Amino acid sequence: MTTNVFVLGLDDLNLETLHHLPAEYAIHQLLPKDELVGTDEIDLAGLLERAQATLEAFDGTIDAVVGYWDFPVSSMVPILCQQFGLHGPNLEAVATCEHKYWSRVEQSKVIDDVPGFAILDLDKDDGLPPELSYPVWVKPVKSASSELAFRVEDDVELKTALDEMRGGIGKFGEPFEFVLDRVDLPAEIAEVGATACLAEEAVGGRQITVEGYSTRGDVHVYGIIDSLVYPETSSFLRYQYPAQLPASVSERLIESSVKVIEQIGLTWTTFNIEYFWDPDTDRLRLLEVNPRHSQSHAKMFEYVDGVSNHEVLVELATGHEPSTMRGAGEHDVAAKWFMRAFGDGVVTRSPGPDDIARIEQELPGVTVHPMVGKGDRLSDQSQQDSYSFELAQIFMGAHDEDELTRIYRRCVEMLGYEIDGKVFDV
Repeated sequence: MTTNVFVLGLDDLNLETLHHLPAEYAIHQLLPKDELVGTDEIDLAGLLERAQATLEAFDGTIDAVVGYWDFPVSSMVPILCQQFGLHGPNLEAVATCEHKYWSRVEQSKVIDDVPGFAILDLDKDDGLPPELSYPVWVKPVKSASSELAFRVEDDVELKTALDEMRGGIGKFGEPFEFVLDRVDLPAEIAEVGATACLAEEAVGGRQITVEGYSTRGDVHVYGIIDSLVYPETSSFLRYQYPAQLPASVSERLIESSVKVIEQIGLTWTTFNIEYFWDPDTDRLRLLEVNPRHSQSHAKMFEYVDGVSNHEVLVELATGHEPSTMRGAGEHDVAAKWFMRAFGDGVVTRSPGPDDIARIEQELPGVTVHPMVGKGDRLSDQSQQDSYSFELAQIFMGAHDEDELTRIYRRCVEMLGYEIDGKVFDV
């Protein structure tokens, strides 16, 4: 019997991985990715109406609705699952995760690994509240892909960051109000709303991501990933799986993650939680809770475990306990590399489909996903962090970390990107 799974924003890269699921699953796109990810305006009510109409017009059973993107997809999934009587996360729990301040409030009730945090009033504040000191990160309580997130060192930098935030905070905040209107908010969160600014103690160390799932109230962790950044920046260089950590640190990460997910009440979904671990002090700090797994990690899990995290999500969405994922893949280690430029410019040369096909043939196991093409100005691209511009994403498996690095350098060389006529190199 065919099980019909509808994926919000299904894209070609993830469709390839989803096609590795058992044959019983038929995968369907529910709204194109370019209407859900990286858009300047989000009409959440309109998107939900279109998705609902597509599902109602389908000539067959509707067995699951899933998604692996940030807002608005992450909020649409529980709404649609409730409308069609499907397994899915509770909207209030998802909203708790997605509202950065609300999430911090709940985290701090059950763990000590939470940085100091406070709300800044964009109408009044140009300085820090007394409970915080520089350096801090300031960010909207609702955003995606680190948009409008700034590390600030003093009052001058804070004022500059807040001025920029005032001009763009409504992009995600205003449509997120649609979500908050559908849940029973604590008075403290209702007062803050969706277009407020959060200031958080700046913490450092190795960045780590815990991936897991929750069902019937039981929380399980199936993988821990290293998130490595470019030197002296906050921009990701690569994700690497599995993380190389002392067993005691892994145990604490799992314990903390289980407590937070249970406190928030997130069930019937995958999740990922980002942390910092300082090897010098052995201190953990929780950075962010996401009510979805990371599609960035899908091929990495497949390389190492033989099963992607997409399969975990689909099994949950169809009411099944996910299969165990452990080391059945062809590689010992896997990575997703972010090929980045740290200055603006115009792409004057980029690889074409034939170039990428040749690279993937010459470097088995490598998948290249270009983010820009010839003629693109880097600063015009959406979904970027505040400090860099993605040229390409490169997935690969290897025997060890040294081999990962060697393959990456060769791949960058073969891609041959040029910015303003200058060859891009690592």
